[in-house]
Amino acid sequence: MTRKDLIQRDREWHPPAYAHDYKSSVTRSPRYALLSLDNSESELSGPTFGHSDIAPLDNNLIRNYAKDGDAIGERIIVHGRVLDENARPVPNTLVEIWQANAGGRYRHKKDTYLAPIDPNFGGCGRTLTDENGRYAFHTVKPGAYPWRNWVNNWRPAHIHFSVFGTAFAQRLITQMYFEGDPLIAKCPIVKSIPDQRAIDQLVAALDLNETVPLDSIAYKFDIVLRGQRSTFFENRPEGN
Repeated sequence: MTRKDLIQRDREWHPPAYAHDYKSSVTRSPRYALLSLDNSESELSGPTFGHSDIAPLDNNLIRNYAKDGDAIGERIIVHGRVLDENARPVPNTLVEIWQANAGGRYRHKKDTYLAPIDPNFGGCGRTLTDENGRYAFHTVKPGAYPWRNWVNNWRPAHIHFSVFGTAFAQRLITQMYFEGDPLIAKCPIVKSIPDQRAIDQLVAALDLNETVPLDSIAYKFDIVLRGQRSTFFENRPEGN
């Protein structure tokens, strides 16, 4: 892809570095103008990921950490495609996810929320897109959880996504929410995004066509890497 193939960024989609109602942005917002640095040859040329790096259960969070049974919770399938700004599929790219369990708790030593740890749920998965840019994960729907922003703030149910490009330094990170969740509109992090179109593209749609009867509900979440329909990313060297 050449530079002339790229659609110019729409910077109006970006939230401000400092958002008053998102308390953590106070320490994360820079005090000086950001510097734009070109990637070096080593950053652009490797390493990359191949099928040998992916185990058979890596994209099945219900079972990839299981000790004596499946993970507890509402069983879901999260699937979609990774596309470029011209709707062309991005094949063989590494997609990783991490999330809280069905009770809203992460498997992390600093997470002290009252919800119990599920001994059969690790909360991490990864897969490679196929030749049509498709990916899929089998997991449980994460629960909402409180966080110390203001007195009574709750994060909506969400899954973190990471997408790697052709080299390790080309990594994009975002979050996916679920259609119909009333906490989305209440979340200070979501509300820091100034454009409703960008918020809408972070919400996975219920997909009954891919739902497995009597087993798992499906949600569709396409990831667009650049252009006017691009998915909003938290950090990236390139994007909308």
